[in-house]
Amino acid sequence: MTRPERAFAFRSSGFMIIYVAINFAAIGGVFDTLNGPWRWALSLAVSLPIAGQIWTTLAFMRDSDEFVRALTAKRFIVASGAAMALFSAWGFAEGYAQAPHAPGWLIYALFWSLYGVLSPMIRNSR
Repeated sequence: MTRPERAFAFRSSGFMIIYVAINFAAIGGVFDTLNGPWRWALSLAVSLPIAGQIWTTLAFMRDSDEFVRALTAKRFIVASGAAMALFSAWGFAEGYAQAPHAPGWLIYALFWSLYGVLSPMIRNSR
């Protein structure tokens, strides 16, 4: 692995460990006694690793050669657009067709799922 790839793997692992730990603790009831502003603090705390993962991806792009940078940017943009389109379509289905509600935080999982599925199909930077 190249230096940018190692840094990406290390940073991604760190941020995802924090993300999973906070969510597992929340699911396990550790934060059930929180109220008021502490619930807001928890929601922001679980969002920070998400921001960290985005920073990690941008740092990977910054530190990579121009081909990898362009390819990663294209994959990121296509996955973002697809996630927004699908999530918006589901939102309209909720409003017009009584589809079950999808919480907004699912957009993050949807984006990275699409990034993983679409990346092998996007093999050039044009």
